[in-house]
Amino acid sequence: MKIKQSLGLLALVAVIAVLAGCGVKKSQANYDFKSKVLSSNYDGTFVIRTQVRARNAAIAFTDAQRKVVQEVIFDGVDAGSNGVEPLKPILFDMNARRTYEDYFATFFRDGGEWTKYANLSDKRTGTTTYKRNGVQSIETVTVTVDRKSLREKLIADGILEK
Repeated sequence: MKIKQSLGLLALVAVIAVLAGCGVKKSQANYDFKSKVLSSNYDGTFVIRTQVRARNAAIAFTDAQRKVVQEVIFDGVDAGSNGVEPLKPILFDMNARRTYEDYFATFFRDGGEWTKYANLSDKRTGTTTYKRNGVQSIETVTVTVDRKSLREKLIADGILEK
């Protein structure tokens, strides 16, 4: 009888250990943050909140702006909780990244054309959060993207048909 109880207790401990290992680790919980549209302006700009990981804040701000421009072009951006419609991608062609690979490599290089279409002008107190997990910092950043001008640029360069 004592052996049955020991085996039952051992099985219970094993199940608890397996279930405890299945959860998301606390340091990785913020990595799955999807960008959200916070507001849209009448001039064709959109305010988007995103999250990036980087070694320091300066790199994080640049990466956040580049990430948002890429999402606006290729993926679209989810709606925020304030009733703003989600943004559809500018390019609906699933192979656009591969088809125009040379163009986008130049466009998204450091200091490239993408910098003209994103800025941190809507940065207010409390809109940027910072967390550190050993090696990297996790920054939540608010970026303003000029979607209208970006779309016009892609039409002018022959990437998007009018």
